[in-house]
Amino acid sequence: IRKGGIYLNKPGISSNYADIAVTGGFWRHKQDRNRAVTLPAVQNRFQETGRFDAFRCDWREGDPNQPHFFWDSDVAKWMESAAYLLQEKPDPALEAFVEGLIDQIEENQRQDGYFNIWYTVVEGSGKRFTQRTNHELYCAGHLIEAAVAYYQATGKDRFLKLMERYADAIETVFRKERSARFYTPGHSEIELALIRLYDCTGEKRYLELSRHFVDSKATDAPDSSYPNHNPKFTQDHLPVREQSTAEGHAVRAAYLYCAMADLAARLGDQELLAACKRIFDNIVDRRMYLTGGIGSSYLGEAFTIDYDLPNLTAYAETCAAIGLVFFSQRMSLLEQNSKYADAIERALYNGFLSAQSLSGDSFFYENPLEIDPRLHKKNTCQGDGSARYPMLERQKVFECSCCPPNITRLLASLGNYLYVYRENTVFVQQYMESQARCPLFGEQAAIAQKTAYPHDGAVRLTFTGLKGKTAALRIPGWCRRWNLTSGGAAVTPELKNGYALVPIGSDLFQVELTLEMPVFLVESNPRVQENAGRAAVQRGPLVYCLEGIDNGDNLRSLAYDANGTQKLVFDQDIGAYRIDADGFQKPSFFSLYRPYDPAMTPVTLHFIPYYAFANRGPSEMIVWIQVR
Repeated sequence: IRKGGIYLNKPGISSNYADIAVTGGFWRHKQDRNRAVTLPAVQNRFQETGRFDAFRCDWREGDPNQPHFFWDSDVAKWMESAAYLLQEKPDPALEAFVEGLIDQIEENQRQDGYFNIWYTVVEGSGKRFTQRTNHELYCAGHLIEAAVAYYQATGKDRFLKLMERYADAIETVFRKERSARFYTPGHSEIELALIRLYDCTGEKRYLELSRHFVDSKATDAPDSSYPNHNPKFTQDHLPVREQSTAEGHAVRAAYLYCAMADLAARLGDQELLAACKRIFDNIVDRRMYLTGGIGSSYLGEAFTIDYDLPNLTAYAETCAAIGLVFFSQRMSLLEQNSKYADAIERALYNGFLSAQSLSGDSFFYENPLEIDPRLHKKNTCQGDGSARYPMLERQKVFECSCCPPNITRLLASLGNYLYVYRENTVFVQQYMESQARCPLFGEQAAIAQKTAYPHDGAVRLTFTGLKGKTAALRIPGWCRRWNLTSGGAAVTPELKNGYALVPIGSDLFQVELTLEMPVFLVESNPRVQENAGRAAVQRGPLVYCLEGIDNGDNLRSLAYDANGTQKLVFDQDIGAYRIDADGFQKPSFFSLYRPYDPAMTPVTLHFIPYYAFANRGPSEMIVWIQVR
């Protein structure tokens, strides 16, 4: 890869979900539930709300279920999810349903390739590409991603050809004619979708169109449709190569950064790569919750300033955590550093998984780190929004339903995140019980993982047909003690950028990695004001929380005993260990103030994994607690 005479290291290649079967354990359960419960639940809600029917493009004024300008994208993500499941296992009924949607797209696509429900039946085609914030290009991007996934899963190219025509129409309007009323998407997504279309078809025009959109950032006037709009909201405050901090709407930002990383990889663009590295570090070092959630403010669903990470009002949209997973994965292809896979793990097990109920059929849009139900009832008299807090229980469907189908598509494609292949090295990114084919290294090349992770840290890896290669095993950032053996003998590997490097010495090579998993405390930078003097409980990749249903009222009166003991109790309903820990409680008193009394009463604290909170009705919840 070459630019300006300077060669970059060849980017890695991600493992492909189609080559990997998650065969058991924690994530197999989640994937089975996704197929049996979650995807059908989202399908049913979309049928009830008219999202699927909207693709007939026959809605008329006065009819129920007026389409919204982002409905195309909701359904497209569901279609992409279905494609991943079809790749794993044939399902004639599911495939027929998707084919029916493709029929409607084909029937209602304009002669020039354009397809958008809102601008066909609500606004009218005369207004297409005139309103930057109405998600036209965002919807197009998700349709393109769905088409690529469906082609790769089934070999059927009809949907792909339809979306190629749409991409061609977009190229005509935005690059050839320059007839659109705006230059860049109001919500990034098409940029990364076009790169995916380029990877699938080899048509370089799509790569160039993506670069055009990315390079055109900071050229549009502020969006008048958003009151008091700040260009940071849509990442238009600076040209992308000059950006150093994560700004604005967190999902738009993450999708833009994905495209920037993709372009850096394919074009060898060092300036884009440097910008991506600066922005990533700003996110994980200054603007990310312990759970992997990003975008702390509900105002603009946005990043704010460094260390501004409130717990009670945390926005941390589910789609933003998913966007961080996407961005981190792309960065792991560009640089050999375990911090990217660490960020994926943090988000997957916490801020992403918390968005879905244990039953699999209801969802959070926002993922707070503290809940006090009493605050939802306070009267501010003015109705100025100052009393707004995240919801107390997950919902079956949202008016803005971007998160549920985003959950289904990520769960169905987990295999994309297990390995990165770079020249003669296999980077083991995530630990899941699985079987993987590695066609990049030959027809017989394969990797098997046997593990109960995240319940314990023992991982047995078997490498077949990979003699002469190197296995780079990620040592998670949370892990302080670990050991490595092969054939019963201790192995002392070279450590580099968070990976233990192990030469694969035979065509059937086995190595056992044991990551110690004690319960431990985490503290945040004192600049995160709400967490000052407090700590969070973590075991392995799982962040834990307290709920009032287990620990009584007023969780802020509780303290963790730093010198106490902890007991692990496996909970079948949660699918993970609970932690019973020694702690203290401040005795209640009824006066508003009194002279300070340090006395506290010993109690047992009952922690559950953060992802499992709010599954037993409304209750207090807290992640960051006092320590004694």
